[in-house]
Amino acid sequence: MTLFVLFVATSVIFLALDAAMLSTIMHPLFQRHLGESLLDGLRLVPAALFYLLYMGGVLHFASLPALRSDAPTEALINGVLLGLFAYGTYELTSYAVMRDWHWSMAAVDMTWGAVLTGVSAWGGVMVARALS
Repeated sequence: MTLFVLFVATSVIFLALDAAMLSTIMHPLFQRHLGESLLDGLRLVPAALFYLLYMGGVLHFASLPALRSDAPTEALINGVLLGLFAYGTYELTSYAVMRDWHWSMAAVDMTWGAVLTGVSAWGGVMVARALS
């Protein structure tokens, strides 16, 4: 039951924060630099697969170890690192190989990935501890 609560809490925090950031900051930033290259809507299947896969990684590498050691700060730190590595891999590779990718997109998204993952991992652990 604790694993389910941890997964749901982490996912809800992650999705809520990411939806707000994507709509207010990331979409306009990407639109400015990529313009017509962007889709008008979202491809739901790849998006859902990313979120499921990424939540598995967040739980495995950040949340579960912190929950087991009863150290929520460990989830925050490991989440920040995981987010930086994951988002950095995507952004820096994209910047290296795509003509219209801009350094500001990479910098903002890498920073966001680190903050988002750390806060979500920490928040999920805090909710799981409180409800279990």
